[in-house]
Amino acid sequence: MSGETPDHRSLVDSPPGSAGPSGLIGSELVPSASHAFDTAAHASPVARSQWALFRRRFLRHKMALVSLGVLAFLFIVCFGANLVAPYSNTEQDLLLGPVGPRMSHWFGTDELGRDQLSRLLYAGRISLKIGIAVALISTVFGTAIGAIAAYFGKATDQTLMRLTDLFLVVPAIAILAIALERFGSGDTTIILVLAGLFWMYVARIVRGEVLGIKEKEFIEAARASGASSTRVIVRHIVPNIFGPIMVNATLGVALAIVAESTLSYLGFGVEPPQTSWGNMLSQASGYVGTDRAYLIYAPGFAILITVLAVNFLGDGLRDAFDPHTDRHQ
Repeated sequence: MSGETPDHRSLVDSPPGSAGPSGLIGSELVPSASHAFDTAAHASPVARSQWALFRRRFLRHKMALVSLGVLAFLFIVCFGANLVAPYSNTEQDLLLGPVGPRMSHWFGTDELGRDQLSRLLYAGRISLKIGIAVALISTVFGTAIGAIAAYFGKATDQTLMRLTDLFLVVPAIAILAIALERFGSGDTTIILVLAGLFWMYVARIVRGEVLGIKEKEFIEAARASGASSTRVIVRHIVPNIFGPIMVNATLGVALAIVAESTLSYLGFGVEPPQTSWGNMLSQASGYVGTDRAYLIYAPGFAILITVLAVNFLGDGLRDAFDPHTDRHQ
């Protein structure tokens, strides 16, 4: 019949370069098919590295991002206090005396006429430095002890873990008070003593993680290839438990800041002319319920914000390093 649609075989049988009944050129069928295959190949998912997956999960944690911004702001304004503080740390105005918050002194002044905002920024240097230093030292030392104990096992594990348990039962505040009374209340002494009392928690966590990973196939392969024990621990084990280590390091910052504040409140903190947030709280403790109670609010709020931000950041890191977290399924 003259009105029938041309048989599809006429398109296939058409010689290359010739037009078929429907106006298609046979040679154009093959390029179009290859183009479809190329499009499908480009549409296939691209494999992401572990760090890319970590970054993707972390960026989804809004509170962790906000906390990271808050901590970054605190670090900038505290360690750059020489540039942003409205007054010097030691500048006094005895004629002005203690006044409440106003435009010239946003957080008020103390009994010596010192600007509270300026003191808060300079004091933040000491508190943040103590928190970071204690977290770093205790994390490195605790990671080394926990990894060595779990990797070598037997007598090494028993000796190191019993030593860890011995430090755990020591009353921390009493030891801190004695050490600071004996060696002075400088920030270096506080850092070393706090780090000496915080490493046990990291050691126990790292030991548990290493026990679960040291029998994996890639660890056995590293041993079979002739890698030393140090190389296996440093290059293969520690990078695979980096998540729990980082989480505990961030939480260690908060613990150190709170511990230093407690010491300062009890009168064992940093000595003048240095000051910390805990030291400012200690000096203002007698003004509760008076018209000078505003002296308590600024350092107390600074400690609260810092500790909350560090804890939210640790929560975000934990979720980002854990691929099985429900939040990111």
